[in-house]
Amino acid sequence: MPPVVLVAPAAFKGTLGPRQVAEAIAIGVRRALPGASVLECPVADGGNGLLDVVLPVGALRERLPVTGPIGEPVSAELGWIDGETAIIESASACGLALVEPEDRDPLRTTTRGVGELIWTAVDRGAKSVVVGLGGTATVDGGTGAARGLGWTFENTEGKPLPEGGGSLVELAAFASGWGLAARVIALADVATPLLGPDGAAPVFGPQKGARPEEIPRLADGLTRLAALWSDAGRPDLGTMSMGGAAGGLGAGLVFFAKAELARGAEWVLERAGFDAALAKADLVITAEGIFDRTSLVGKAPGEVVRRAQAAKKKVAVVAGRVEGMVGVHTVAGDGAGRMLDGPALAQMAEQVAREALHI
Repeated sequence: MPPVVLVAPAAFKGTLGPRQVAEAIAIGVRRALPGASVLECPVADGGNGLLDVVLPVGALRERLPVTGPIGEPVSAELGWIDGETAIIESASACGLALVEPEDRDPLRTTTRGVGELIWTAVDRGAKSVVVGLGGTATVDGGTGAARGLGWTFENTEGKPLPEGGGSLVELAAFASGWGLAARVIALADVATPLLGPDGAAPVFGPQKGARPEEIPRLADGLTRLAALWSDAGRPDLGTMSMGGAAGGLGAGLVFFAKAELARGAEWVLERAGFDAALAKADLVITAEGIFDRTSLVGKAPGEVVRRAQAAKKKVAVVAGRVEGMVGVHTVAGDGAGRMLDGPALAQMAEQVAREALHI
């Protein structure tokens, strides 16, 4: 009986979307196993490629002008799963890729565009808005997104607070926004809390351009914000799992938009029918640009590996770089840090399929 191979890769940031990666890997698998049944199930976790994975072919996708991470207009994407369910990637409004390396500064970058996208979706009839939290250039605790929903923020002198995470140490008060008649579901790819030594500022600040001496200011600002949330009846937001996602946008959306936080990989795999496809598979192949220990904590490829191993399926990983895989029993195609294109992915997939099935 010909083998069934489940291909479930994530995007390769900056090069290939999840569907393109799946197609390339499927080509390689069919070269290795001409008679195989190949099931393509591209995955995401709230970061890059979320809309590509979740939206059906032909679904409405709009480009809308919103406030970008450094205050200049950007063109962000709003997708529609159906007439009442919108979906956005935060990165399209305030992503790190939208800021030149020399301009990356989480003391001033803002998530305002995310709030503007949410508001536009609800204004156009969305009853639910799904927000992917990955890939932002921000550590503002979601205060920018709140501004996009009509909230205001003041310092001790009653003056408007500047945008960004650097000014939060001076936050004295905030006032409610316009009210949101929709359910918001925020998808995280990390379990990071807002505060503490493993919180949003020390973990994500350096990735987003903060210098070492700026991290304490960001952390103090988020602590101040969490104290005001506590005074307003939400003392849990500083330590809530996933609250630190996207530089605190996770916790911010919980407070400012009454959002529900969800693990992005689990949400996407459930929608994609992954477990039903897994039950039929003899081999599972996942992929991402860099597969390391962090991939196993919240990232979609790590969730694919976890579920495949729990189901006692053979599993293989294809990546531009594979590292730190001690104790994870997989066949790995390691690109040794190369930027992989479609033909290179197909070649690596052919190799790992042969190795995994001993051909």
